[in-house]
Amino acid sequence: MRRRSPANDPAHAGTPAPARAVGPLVLAIVVGRSFVGALRAGAASRSLATGSSPSPGRTTRQLHAAAAALAGCVLADSAIEHDRGSFRNPGMYAPLLASALAILVGLSGIGDPRPSPYRRLVYRTAIGTGAAGLGFHLFNLLHRPGGLTWQSLFYGAPLGAPAALSLCGLVGTAAESLSSQCAGQGGGRRIGQGTGNQPRLAGLLAGRALAGLASVGIAGTSAEAALLHFRGAFHNPLMVLPVSLPPVAAVQLAYAALRAPSEGSLKTAHVALAATAALGPVGVALHAYGVSRAMGGWRNWRQNVIDGPPLPAPPAFSALALVGLVALALIEGGARG
Repeated sequence: MRRRSPANDPAHAGTPAPARAVGPLVLAIVVGRSFVGALRAGAASRSLATGSSPSPGRTTRQLHAAAAALAGCVLADSAIEHDRGSFRNPGMYAPLLASALAILVGLSGIGDPRPSPYRRLVYRTAIGTGAAGLGFHLFNLLHRPGGLTWQSLFYGAPLGAPAALSLCGLVGTAAESLSSQCAGQGGGRRIGQGTGNQPRLAGLLAGRALAGLASVGIAGTSAEAALLHFRGAFHNPLMVLPVSLPPVAAVQLAYAALRAPSEGSLKTAHVALAATAALGPVGVALHAYGVSRAMGGWRNWRQNVIDGPPLPAPPAFSALALVGLVALALIEGGARG
C-alpha cells in the first residue's frame, strides 16, 4: 500500500503550490461532512432504536469488518507517510480523519448492521477522500523530476493507499445497501437465499458485484506489492508470495463475477482466498522481522518503521479476501435457491 522514500529524496523537499492550495479545501470538505454526519447521528440512532428493521445477519457484518480493516490499514499507512512529509499540505490530514471515522462506523456495523444514514455518509466520504487523494498522488508523481519514471513509482506518493480508502468506502456502502434491501424485504430470508429478488449492487447481482470489486482490489494490491518487492530485488524468496497467490484469487473472482462458476472453480477460489487472507498476518510478521534487521532494530523504531517494510500493507490482503469470500457465499446462496 505504500512506497518507501528515503529521507534524502530531493523530490520530497516540497509540495507543488496547486496541491497546497487545494489541500485545505479537501480537508474542509471532509471535516464539514463529518460534522454534519455527527449532528445527524443522534436522530438516526433514535430512529433505528424504535424501528422494526430486521438484522441482515452475518453477510453485512463481515462486509463492515472488511471495511474497518481496510480503513485501519489506510489510517496507519497515512499517519506514517504523512508524518514523514511533516503534513506540509493540510489536505494530508483528510485521509486520517476519513479512515478513523470509517473504522468507528465499521465497528458499529458489526455490532448493529441495520441501515444507518450516518454510516452511509461516512463511507461515501471515504470514497470521495480516496478519489481526491488518488488525484493528489498522481499529480505528485507527474510533477517529480523526470515525470512518471520507475524512480517516481518506487519513491513517489503511493497510488495504492488512497485507492484502498475508496475501496473501504465502497465495501461499506455495499454493506449498507444490502442492509437496506434486507430491511425492505421484511427479513423473511437471509441474504443470498432464493432466486427471486436477489440483492443487487449497482444493478448487478450482489455476489457478482462484490466478486468484481474484490478481484480489482486484490489485483491492485498485488501489483503494488510486486512493484515494491521488485525494488527490493526479491532478496527474500518469500517476497514472491504476495505476487503469486493473490493473482490466482483475483482471476477466480473475476471469473465468478462474469459467469456462473462451476463447483471446481468455487473450491479453487475458496482455497486461493484462504491463502490470500493468510498473507495478512504472515506479511506483518515478515515485515516486522525486516524492521528488526535495520540498524538499531526496534530500539530505533521511529526511524525504522518509516523506512522499513510497511507494516500496515499486508492486512489489506486479508480484508479483501474476506470481501471475496462474502461474494462467493452470495453467489453460492443464489445458485442453491
